[in-house]
Parts: sequence; C-alpha cells; structure tokens
Amino acid sequence: MGAFSMRSLKLRQIAFHLHRYIGLSVGLLLVIVGLTGSLLVFADEIDHFLLSHQIGHVIPQGQRVSIESELYTVKAAYKNQPELQAIVIRTPLAPDVPHQVLLRSPKGEITEVNVNPYTGEIMGSRNGDPSFRTSILKLHEQLLAGEIGRLILGIVGLLSFFLSITGILLWPGWRKLIPGFKIKLKAHPKRVNFDIHKVIGIIAAIFLGLTGFTGFCWNFEHFTQPIIYALTLTPSLPDPVSQPLPGRTPLQLGQILKKADAALPSGATTFIILPTTPEATFYIAKKLPHEAESSGRSRLWLDRYTGNLVQVKNTLEASLGDQIFDSFIPLHFGTFGGLPTRILYVFVGLTPLILFITSLVMYRYRYRAKSIRQL
Repeated sequence: MGAFSMRSLKLRQIAFHLHRYIGLSVGLLLVIVGLTGSLLVFADEIDHFLLSHQIGHVIPQGQRVSIESELYTVKAAYKNQPELQAIVIRTPLAPDVPHQVLLRSPKGEITEVNVNPYTGEIMGSRNGDPSFRTSILKLHEQLLAGEIGRLILGIVGLLSFFLSITGILLWPGWRKLIPGFKIKLKAHPKRVNFDIHKVIGIIAAIFLGLTGFTGFCWNFEHFTQPIIYALTLTPSLPDPVSQPLPGRTPLQLGQILKKADAALPSGATTFIILPTTPEATFYIAKKLPHEAESSGRSRLWLDRYTGNLVQVKNTLEASLGDQIFDSFIPLHFGTFGGLPTRILYVFVGLTPLILFITSLVMYRYRYRAKSIRQL
C-alpha cells in the first residue's frame, strides 16, 4: 500500500472517530436546536396566528396612526404603573399585524402591549413577552439557560460544523457517486439504516454546516466579529452614545423618527429600542426595499438630545466585514431564496433527529458485533 493510500486511510479513520463521538456527544442538543430551528423558519406567521386568536384581528383601513401616538396611548393606559418603562416598539410591516410596545418592570418582567396600527387602540396585552417566536428563540439560542446556555450552544454550533465536514469526508459517494445516493430498502435493516444516514447526511451537510458555523459566530460574537473585521480590514466603531446637555431635555420620539426618515428615506421602520439611560441612543431598525428579512438589516443610532446621527448602517453601503456578518442571517434562517428555501430549511431542521436516531442504531449494531466477537 502506497504512502498516499496510508495517509488517506489514516485521515478517514480520524474523521470516522471524530464524526462518531461528536455526533453521540452533542446529538441530542443538535436535535433540540434543529427542531426549534424548523419552528423559527415560520415563527412570525405562527405567532401572528396565535396572537390573532387571543386578541382579535387587525383589519387594514387606510392610513396608520403615528408610532409616537401609539407610544403615548400605551403610556396613558399604564399611567397608574409609573414603574413600567417603555423599552421597545415593534412595528411589523405586514398590514394585518398589530404593533407592540414592550414595557419593563424594575424586576425585568416584560409586558407586551398590542396596538392597532390603524386606530391606535390597545387590543390586548401579554405578560412576560410570551410570544411564540421569543420562547422558541430562547430555547434555540440558549436552551432557556441564559448566558451559560448560549456558550454551550455556541460550542455545539462549532462541533456541528466539524460534524458536517467529517460527514462529507466519510460519504461513500466519493468512490461511487450513484450508490452514494441510493437507499436499498430491501436490504438488511442494518444496511437500510446506514443508507438513510448517508443520504440524509450528505443532502443536509452543507446546510447543517452553515447553520452550525453561523450559530457559533453569533453566540461568540465578541470573539468572532473582531476576527472577521480584522481579516476584512473593517474598522471597529465605538459604542454609540448620546451626549447629555445641561438643561436640555431629550427630543420626542416623533422628532427622532423624522430625522431617521431623512437619513434613510427609502427604509421602513420595523422596530425601535428606546433609550433608558442618559447616555443611551435611540436605536432604529430599517428595512430597505432590497432586504429580504422581515426586520431589515439597516440600523440608525441617534443622539436622544440633538437627534444627530451617531452611527448609521446602510446595507447598500456596508463594509465588507458587515456584509459577511449580515450574510449569516439569510444563511442561518434560509431566507436567501424566499419561500422555497424557507420550506427547505424546515426539513433541514428535522435532519438532526433522523441522523441522531440512525447513528444510535449504527452504534448499537457495532457494539453488538463487538460483544459477539469477544465471546
């Protein structure tokens, strides 16, 4: 046997052992991440369906009321609870979806107040921000375990990336292409199980590798973003802050929104994070016409006292580092090809469950064979 063949065999053995033990060690967590990821693909639609049955439907009826008036309405309704602080205003662009104002108590508890964007009337509220998307997203990103869960799943994402790479290396189709995609249903159950694993694995490998890598980059953003910026020669900007002025009161939301609209006139506002400290800025999300994501990817930070732009992120003029980091969103959630790729990603999210079950069956067969040999 030649030196090249020996090296190839050794590489394959290493890949095999890495693939097996990574899969068995984090397989159950990947199943949870995959299933919740499938739900997140259409989480907005699911949450809208559930919310409409709870508080009623929004009927589009012409001109919308101003976002500032929605905020005033909510503040007036909760004036007897001055401890509640408005922190976020969500303004979905879908015509039949309510706007939401999120209020936070001193203990950190969230109340979501839903407002009819056409009449300005409050339709109902939910305590704890128990939206379907929020609940599933917390499970998907951090296992409902806060920062520790986020770190764990960040590592799992990186291991998922290596799992995909080793799976691609081990795929038998590199030797014979057509058999690599065949499932022999009439063969022994052991062979059928293996064929299902290899075919499902190679079809989903690229997507699972992408979602794992992007998930790792997000959960370790403080580490990965500086690396991406350094490799692309993208300067890191300081955290945006407002400059408190003696005797100067903060601007009203309506004034801020006018300045934001002037800065990005083609963008539609999708959500606003309100400043809660003297140095905090208004954070405004915009969706430009070319952006596929429901919340858009353009952002503005405005000084709360002057309305001046502190920072702006226009995706049409984004740096290479920002473009790379922004590309993670469509690659992770499957929005890059519209409805067809979103449906595809639902099935991609189911593959960790199939791969985990088939891997356990393969391990069982291998363990049984080893036990018989030792008799």
